[in-house]
Amino acid sequence: MVFELTEEIGFPDPRLGEESGIFAIGGDLSTERLLLAYQYGIFPWYDFREGIPQWWCPMQRFVIFPDEIHVSHSLRNLINKGRYTFSLNRAFERVISECGRLREHEQGAWLGDEIKEAYTRLHKLGFCSSVEVWEGDALVGGLYGVVLSANDEGTQWAFFGESMFSLVPSASKLALVFLSRFMRTHGGVLIDCQLHTPHLESMGGRFISYDDYLRLLGKEDAIDNGMV
Repeated sequence: MVFELTEEIGFPDPRLGEESGIFAIGGDLSTERLLLAYQYGIFPWYDFREGIPQWWCPMQRFVIFPDEIHVSHSLRNLINKGRYTFSLNRAFERVISECGRLREHEQGAWLGDEIKEAYTRLHKLGFCSSVEVWEGDALVGGLYGVVLSANDEGTQWAFFGESMFSLVPSASKLALVFLSRFMRTHGGVLIDCQLHTPHLESMGGRFISYDDYLRLLGKEDAIDNGMV
């Protein structure tokens, strides 16, 4: 079943959605709606050519745990050469622009101006972050995603990956390794990859159930009552 959202900020139970993970269309990309969505692992897929947000929440979640990141021998050698440096939130708008530029001609491309503006608003409020990969002064790769607390105390947090890009081989992999290592030492518990890819699986990604996923996000109440 696919529900049609109204202007009211809220979502139906994603368990009632399609097997593919889509369960709602419509609504908007307001900060309030996006923050509510990500708290429960709901994310938008926004084809800017059609102008209608789709809302997805797969019941099998593909995630990477920071302490399970797999770094191949070749990737480790690349890191050890010291050719690249890394930063957090140094060039968020450039990262999201590169992610969109490299995908703007793909079928189903979602990174149009409206979604860039929505996530830039989240970034300015501290809810969206970027990782940058530099070769000298040149930005050669990176990723960005939503960042939310995973417990009431705010001592644990999750990263909901949105997109990544590479202008040189393996730059996005390097960004993911840097993010995982940073999370491991700063209270990060989970990287939500949203969708499975062989690339992410090779780096340690695996499936967990939606109920286990909600527990990791500190949303045990939603397991029993099914309400968002």
